[in-house]
Amino acid sequence: MHSELLRQTMDNKVLIIAEAGVNHNGDESKALALVDAAVLAGVDVVKFQTFKAENLVTATAKQASYQSKNIGKVESQLQMLKRLELSFGAHQRVKAYCDACGIAYLSTAFDDESLAFLVEELNLKQLKIPSGELTNAPFVLAHALTGCQLILSTGMATLSEVKKALEVIAFGLLQSRGKMLASAPNSAAFSQAFHSELGQRLLQEQVTLLHCSTEYPTPAHHVNMLAMDSLKNEFLLAVGYSDHSQGITIPIATVARGAKVIEKHFTLDRNLPGPDHRASLEPDELSAMVKAIREVESAFGDGIKQPTATECQNMVAARKSLVAASDIKQGDVFTKENLAIKRPGNGMSPDKYWALLGKSSVRDYQAGDLLTE
Repeated sequence: MHSELLRQTMDNKVLIIAEAGVNHNGDESKALALVDAAVLAGVDVVKFQTFKAENLVTATAKQASYQSKNIGKVESQLQMLKRLELSFGAHQRVKAYCDACGIAYLSTAFDDESLAFLVEELNLKQLKIPSGELTNAPFVLAHALTGCQLILSTGMATLSEVKKALEVIAFGLLQSRGKMLASAPNSAAFSQAFHSELGQRLLQEQVTLLHCSTEYPTPAHHVNMLAMDSLKNEFLLAVGYSDHSQGITIPIATVARGAKVIEKHFTLDRNLPGPDHRASLEPDELSAMVKAIREVESAFGDGIKQPTATECQNMVAARKSLVAASDIKQGDVFTKENLAIKRPGNGMSPDKYWALLGKSSVRDYQAGDLLTE
């Protein structure tokens, strides 16, 4: 399934990831219901988050402001995350359910134990590195060393920070292929890997960058959609968009701008308690987004500027030809007064107009006849 998803992004079909995240609120039955909603919406992937709260945060780590605002109370991140955590066993059952439903399962790991579980126990071949981990070089390297396909989210990051992460990834991907094994992880080795021909090829084959704004919800004027172009032009990698805006307008627009992957949070009910529900789509909205994205895809075409078959049929009715404005006898000289340009378009092209002026007609025409000189 994962190799098929990679080919999909390379074949100009947008990969749509429905981000369930922690919108199950730690309830396995809600997680399964989110899978059902994703299947009905027609997305390609349903994605969760895998973590052990004690491995992720200290006991004193504070919530982000949006988290306390969306939850409606102030508590530690540890308290909040423990309520949102799904056990490894639950993730195994959710993935099995995804497999049975014919939808790809993906999950973001937030700690080393969870990453090992996803790769070694669930046998995932594609991994998502979240925005908050982009500067966590050891964790980024651990992802790259798996040799898996990687999606790197870039919320909160500058281009220089993205480059540093890609240098680490290039090093890890090379080591996963048995290269640079004698090199210890350090800045010089990372840079060497990034600038090597093989390192660049592996990045292009295995890494997708997602532009993202880590704000829940993200107002339109903070989306900065043009940053996708900056990422693509700077790193020459496939680029997508992880959306936290409200509604479906922004992800549809990013597809029109060339996003190869769209990731969008969704929930069973936006009124449920939790940090991410407010910035999430409900199932009917998710379905509408998928439909709109597929319609935009169908409008891409092949890029060759040429008339469609339907347009060819319409040419005669829509275009014009040179016609006789009045009766013209054989030998009469064509003038501005006895020439006209009218529909239909199956006669002499109007671009012959100036060439005809001053020449003699080779036959008789009645007013309204198409010229056949």
